[in-house]
Amino acid sequence: MATRRGFLAGMLAAGLAPQATWASLGSPAFLSAARSPGGSYLLAGLSAGGEILFRLPLPARGHAAAAHPLRAEAVAFARRPGRFADVIDCTSGSRIARLEPVAGNHFYGHGVFSPDGRHLFTTENDFDSARGVIGVWDTAAGYRRIGSFASGGIGPHDLRLRRDAPGLVVANGGIETHPDSGRAKLNLADMRPNLSYLTFDGVLKDQLELDPDLQQNSIRHLSVAADGLVGFAMQWQGDAGADVPIAGLHRPGGAARLLGREDPRTRNLNGYGGSIAFTRDAAQIAVTSPRGGVVQLFGTGTGEMVQEYRLRDVCGLAHLDKGFIAATGEGHLLALPGSADTLLAAHPLAWDNHLVALA
Repeated sequence: MATRRGFLAGMLAAGLAPQATWASLGSPAFLSAARSPGGSYLLAGLSAGGEILFRLPLPARGHAAAAHPLRAEAVAFARRPGRFADVIDCTSGSRIARLEPVAGNHFYGHGVFSPDGRHLFTTENDFDSARGVIGVWDTAAGYRRIGSFASGGIGPHDLRLRRDAPGLVVANGGIETHPDSGRAKLNLADMRPNLSYLTFDGVLKDQLELDPDLQQNSIRHLSVAADGLVGFAMQWQGDAGADVPIAGLHRPGGAARLLGREDPRTRNLNGYGGSIAFTRDAAQIAVTSPRGGVVQLFGTGTGEMVQEYRLRDVCGLAHLDKGFIAATGEGHLLALPGSADTLLAAHPLAWDNHLVALA
């Protein structure tokens, strides 16, 4: 009779060794970076009810994360302008790899895996050339960097998988920065944000640019519905107090639909979209603003605002089976729609900018 040890040895020899999946960790629904009361940084895995299923240390402040589609591995990205992205085995807490961009580049805080998990794509700044770059990493070769291609613009921030065709959609914020100038914005007078739709090898298939009167509306964050509809959140870089839309919808080949453009309540976002997410059925989309202390919900059919919630220091956002979950810098995790008191959980942590949904 074959022993378990012999069975496992045979699987190892055949390259079929079992690997831990997200189910091994209790099937977390979300990932989020956070800061502890003592000032240390971490990445947490959360249940749909806001329970912390695991917490892993980070060397510095995190921004967003990417979850491998099959294995219990996550990539935690440093806040811009960051030069590290840690690949973590979430079952053991051990670091599998530390990714560093090539000389002359820095990360922009976001990345995404290919659908099969074989490649990781990262947004980067080639700062001496003022050029946006998408880095490509081979996950089967220890996360070795194997190439890069142009992002389609300047200042790529968020990127997501397309759902209507193979490829990526990239939020090119249009803002030129350089590490020698810290987080200073160097080209506000002539910035040109866009959405770029790219194949997995970097071929530009479609691109959306905003109207000239909105050229200072930096496209920053994305959500993609199951049918391919793209939601985008913006951050206004022009005159303070201007009435500008902060969220929009787009399909490749079409024009942008800007949400709440005639609604005076969009001023409450204070010109800043922190995160954006569709409901699971894509009937609604929500945008958060930590600067304004609000979450605004819009109907995707009408484009009109249907609800606003006042939540101090709110930013992280993702879908639940029904509605949304929002995270705040005060450690609160809340279910929306609902009253502002619909608290799922509270933790002694300051949640950072994004809740990353695993499904």
